[in-house]
Amino acid sequence: MSEITPVNIRDKFNAFNKTWTPHIIGELNEQYVKLCKLKDEFVWHSHEHEDELFMVFEGSLFMDFKDQDTVEVKAGEILIVPKGIEHRPRTNGEIVLNLLFEPKETKHTGTVKSTKTVEKQDWI
Repeated sequence: MSEITPVNIRDKFNAFNKTWTPHIIGELNEQYVKLCKLKDEFVWHSHEHEDELFMVFEGSLFMDFKDQDTVEVKAGEILIVPKGIEHRPRTNGEIVLNLLFEPKETKHTGTVKSTKTVEKQDWI
């Protein structure tokens, strides 16, 4: 068994700059814990089989939905997007520091392929 140690989330956020590129920092119960820096708009997408949890550490995340009003998620808040719900994360132009809990098999942009799609997510 490897040594059990804490993960400093701020240090992990400081280890990368690229936006919309999730980095894996942990694994539990067949799920990854990921960090991502967000800025401007992402792509409209959904996840057919997986719920997605967004936890904002810094900034304000805006989640657009096709069938309801946009939801603002502020620092210290979480938002769970149920599977199958089409959504588009975005910011007001600032960098947002976000933590995600997702099943390991979750595709970054669902079935949508775009220039922002990340096929391989790295551990940091």
